[in-house]
Amino acid sequence: MVAQTSEPEERALEAALRPKNLDDFVGQHRVRRQLSLVLEASRLRGRSADHVLLSGPPGLGKTTLAMIIAAEMNAPLRISSGPAIQHAGDLAAILSSLSEGEVLFLDEIHRMSRPAEEMLYMAMEDFRVDVVVGKGAGATAIPLELPPFTLVGATTRAGLLPGPLRDRFGFTGHLEFYSESELVLVLRRSAGLLDLRLSSAGFSEIAGRSRGTPRIANRLLRRVRDWALVHGVAEIDARTASAALDMYEVDARGLDRLDRAVLEALVLKFGGGPVGLSTLAIAVGEETETVETVAEPFLVREGLLGRTPRGRIATAAAWRHLGVEQVGDAGPEWTLGGL
Repeated sequence: MVAQTSEPEERALEAALRPKNLDDFVGQHRVRRQLSLVLEASRLRGRSADHVLLSGPPGLGKTTLAMIIAAEMNAPLRISSGPAIQHAGDLAAILSSLSEGEVLFLDEIHRMSRPAEEMLYMAMEDFRVDVVVGKGAGATAIPLELPPFTLVGATTRAGLLPGPLRDRFGFTGHLEFYSESELVLVLRRSAGLLDLRLSSAGFSEIAGRSRGTPRIANRLLRRVRDWALVHGVAEIDARTASAALDMYEVDARGLDRLDRAVLEALVLKFGGGPVGLSTLAIAVGEETETVETVAEPFLVREGLLGRTPRGRIATAAAWRHLGVEQVGDAGPEWTLGGL
């Protein structure tokens, strides 16, 4: 009989996969070293840490680092997001309830409304906000003093942040994609916490399909765990991991169903392109934004898809990956960083 794990226990296990301090955080050596210095200096001064901006693709550890900053400073953590703050009053309510030294984490900070953003300037710099009471000619701005706090902003699109907001952060760290060897370290730690037995080849197989992203690596590890549990496998090797991930439609290079659908449409329906983004999205039955923001970045990074002024094209590597003989040539205008 298979032992059952309750839902609260499962959630506790998944929460345990997040590192609790900088020493346990794998990868991002440059950012980790710089951030450690910032936090240590703040502790020695006995003051709140400078405001921190973390940028980079999803799943690389921005939220985890915000939690670590709060833990390292022995401070409470408040979590919100840019889309949730659509009015200056929303931000004022959050800021006015902060306690001294508290860490406020704003995810997707670039999506905050402009009025709230302008209020945040003064709050970050002077620890003060002006609350407007009344309307029209009778409106009055009442200054509200705030206790010193640390703002940790996270964004996947740093270029959308206005300069005045970006300049108010004392430390800015950009998170990079992980190497396969770093992902193996992430997986080894997670496997230990989940009480899983994997061979070295098993770790490498999962890491190689994780798109350089710890969040994806941990997700795939849990799916491989499920497969092994159902099939009665005690130790997960490369063959087991490969069989499990093949069932979940994650191929040896990390491409999932949507990625392959985009490449197959480019190659098999449009002869390798160029083809417009909207036409490509219709061909795979997805929204244009989904193709552009979910599938395209990874395909471009892997050198499987190119963007040109005339549209998207499949590279020679894409034809090889699909096992299809290439027809024609991408031409001299091909570029990974085009329009």
